[in-house]
Amino acid sequence: MLLFIVALPFLIILSFKQKYKVSLPARFFLINNPPFKKKGIWFHACSLGEVNSLKTVFKELKDENINLSVITGTGFKSAKEVAALHVRFLPFELFLPFWIKKQKTLVVTEAELWPLLFIVSKLKGTKTVLINARVSDNSYKSYQKMAWFYRWIFASIDEVFAQSEVDKKRLEELGAKSVVVNGNIKTFSKPIVTKEYKKPKKKVIVMASSHEGEEQMLLENLNLKKDEMLIVVPRHPERFESVDRLLKEFSSDRNLNYAKIDDNLRTDIVLCDKMGELVNLFAIADVVLLCGSFKDGIGGHNPLEPAFFGCKIVSGKYTFNQKALFSLVENIKVCSADELKNIDFEDIKPSKVLHAGDINILLNRIR
Repeated sequence: MLLFIVALPFLIILSFKQKYKVSLPARFFLINNPPFKKKGIWFHACSLGEVNSLKTVFKELKDENINLSVITGTGFKSAKEVAALHVRFLPFELFLPFWIKKQKTLVVTEAELWPLLFIVSKLKGTKTVLINARVSDNSYKSYQKMAWFYRWIFASIDEVFAQSEVDKKRLEELGAKSVVVNGNIKTFSKPIVTKEYKKPKKKVIVMASSHEGEEQMLLENLNLKKDEMLIVVPRHPERFESVDRLLKEFSSDRNLNYAKIDDNLRTDIVLCDKMGELVNLFAIADVVLLCGSFKDGIGGHNPLEPAFFGCKIVSGKYTFNQKALFSLVENIKVCSADELKNIDFEDIKPSKVLHAGDINILLNRIR
């Protein structure tokens, strides 16, 4: 309560920013964010990636009443595109005891271990399930220091579906019970192409989900050949303008053609300044530079999506948040940014998804 009062002025100020003007009022002031009206299966996912990974599960549960809570605005927007869903923002924990209503099952994805979310749901008679659970190397160290806290949370979780045997062992050490290894839910279905781009004659290299500093780092070490083109897809839309300036300068210095993305991919370098296009670009990509991994502190991004399309994948060394997913993909080339200049893409084999989880096991337990 004290923390909420102290943070109140900052929350009000942030609520006026475009990025937070819907999510913060909903989460911290319950504006246009009532409890779910109907009892059903309640899913909770943090952001866009988790929501998208659940869409195959939602499709299979079309005969059930599905409620979904999210944290981010992008996750909310994606969820609202699924007509059958009842979508809410998850309120700040202070409000959960009176906001939560009894549901058939609560299904929480990955590391969304909000204590009152599970404890209050369990007290109200809801079955609780944690799916796609993982514990990264970095998280494991901090989890161990707070082991008593996580044992307290796991006491209110009935079943856990872990991504790997390593995750299962770590989760059980932290107090999780009824742990089953069932892979990653992102392997349940191939990503859906929503827009078909005509494949350029040139070899298409996609710099995927790049973070601040990575574009510059990779551009300096990427020897773009005459028969190659580069499409840069920044991770965060608020960085589109700064990346645009960087690419204009880089292209000008090297006498390369540059443009923002349109239906005809004709230039040497292209900036994708639109959300939701990455899968569509993977469908025509020859090589994917999988970012979030070339500088420390981010932990990498999901390699499954480009692997479903058989792209040649080059990743940096910092993939500690994605170890479970990387273990599911064959032929990923790992290097540092400065080693990129010595790599011949012709020598890299196309990536391949090794095996997928079983959606039916998960569906049966949720039901």
